Amino acid sequence: MKHLPGDEPGQGLVEYALLLVLITVVIIITLVLLGPSFGDFLAGAINLLSGQ
Repeated sequence: MKHLPGDEPGQGLVEYALLLVLITVVIIITLVLLGPSFGDFLAGAINLLSGQ
């Protein structure tokens, strides 16, 4: 069976792995940038709900 150009075996797996790495890096950067302010927001909400 002849393979089409750019349709090498294992190519799909590598593309999925690269996509997973990209998504992971974006999530980590977002958590690093927004983590402290999000933590403060959650702490305030918990204090408000607990009546403190």
